Amino acid sequence: MHKIYSVLFSAMLMLIPALLMSQPNGPIEMADGMRSSGKIYVVVAVIVTLFTGLVLYIISLDRKITKLEKESNQSHR
Repeated sequence: MHKIYSVLFSAMLMLIPALLMSQPNGPIEMADGMRSSGKIYVVVAVIVTLFTGLVLYIISLDRKITKLEKESNQSHR
């Protein structure tokens, strides 16, 4: 479990410079249009939902694999 958290934390740390360097010099017309019509919140909600789902799926896989490893180690003894 600790390994997954460290991988996720490392991935977030690697994304921070990319996000900071991608700041535009002028206003983005598409974002302004989406923000004014309220569609930007739908886009953000979908992204957050997908990311949360992926993280929960990875955590559940880690738990299942850990359980299988423990069962495998007990049967070999």
